[in-house]
Amino acid sequence: MPELQDAYIVAATRTPVGKAPRGMFSRTRPDDLLAAVLRGLVARAPALDPQAVEDVIVGCAIPEGPQGLNVGRIATLLAGLPVSVPGVTVNRFCASGLTAVAMAAARIRTGEADIIIAAGIESMSQVPVMGVNTSFSPAIFERDENLGIAFGMGLTAEQVARRWQVSREDQDAFALQSHQRALAAREKGEFADEILPVDIPLRTPILEGGRAGEIDVSVRRAEHDEGPRSDTSLEALARLRPVFAAKGSVTAGNSSQTSDGAGALLVVSERALRDHGLTPLARFVSFSVKGVAPEIMGIGPREAIPHALALAGLRQGQLGWIELNEAFAAQALAVMRELDLDPAIVNPLGGAIALGHPLGATGAIRAATVVHALRRHKLDYGMVTMCVGTGMGAAGVFQRV
Repeated sequence: MPELQDAYIVAATRTPVGKAPRGMFSRTRPDDLLAAVLRGLVARAPALDPQAVEDVIVGCAIPEGPQGLNVGRIATLLAGLPVSVPGVTVNRFCASGLTAVAMAAARIRTGEADIIIAAGIESMSQVPVMGVNTSFSPAIFERDENLGIAFGMGLTAEQVARRWQVSREDQDAFALQSHQRALAAREKGEFADEILPVDIPLRTPILEGGRAGEIDVSVRRAEHDEGPRSDTSLEALARLRPVFAAKGSVTAGNSSQTSDGAGALLVVSERALRDHGLTPLARFVSFSVKGVAPEIMGIGPREAIPHALALAGLRQGQLGWIELNEAFAAQALAVMRELDLDPAIVNPLGGAIALGHPLGATGAIRAATVVHALRRHKLDYGMVTMCVGTGMGAAGVFQRV
């Protein structure tokens, strides 16, 4: 039986995150966007022969339409990886990308593999939030305790805001802080290590002159996240109306942005480090996913975080950096208060309210953020955590090496 071994991250990158439905990646197919980030990831490990990659595990929350048909395998081929490299797509909604990392690490720990790419992709511009042909089981509506399964995410945020008494004012202040931190981080170059610039082909019909009827092809380079706003303020946020409940407190301004993006990490064993001359950035330490009532799905990290820490043998105070996905300000604040998380180390570069939340890609994107942040700031441990639709929370712990 193979001996247990540690799983290491040797490369981590992501695309900039674009706004949906009319942002910079709105016309970029998700399989093409994922292929771009896979190529960029492999390029960050030039010592590695791509033939040695044993699998590509890709998280996607709505694997339908242009990101259906096993987008993980299709993008692997589009990226130019050898045909011998397989690919699979996994879905745990907003934790899909983080689950892909955990699955890669688990296979490596047990000795089943030595080199796996873990990634995430989501185009919210090209695939509706609820999918193309959503169909709920009628059984959901036969018992009151199952109704939460059919709740829209915004309604679950309203439930959390009410139960945990998170005020509209606090939600708006949290949202403003997210934008301010993201803008300051971009100004300082904090995202430079993780972001892979992406060239977007632009095709414009020529309507006049000697070339009328031809298509002009140019390229736009995407280098920065599209979401952070310098023009927002508490006054502007306060003017926004609730979106999900007439007398609610959750608005477009204190919710995550619908987005397009992709992220990827190269996960390897200690044996692969030696055999291929690779330098580790971080060790994947532990992963936990826990269930909660679907109607309060936003509180999920409250259950997953302590368990992930227990599996890692760590105290909460040993974490130096926490990427807590800001699905909604209401749920992020409720989790922080329930667990007494230090606000200074939660989303120091801003979160999904400013940076965007491309659903199944977010776990991989934020994992890339934490891996590079730990090294840049010389911190020992970091965490990626998020709430998950239908009532779950997920958390993964990383260690700088």
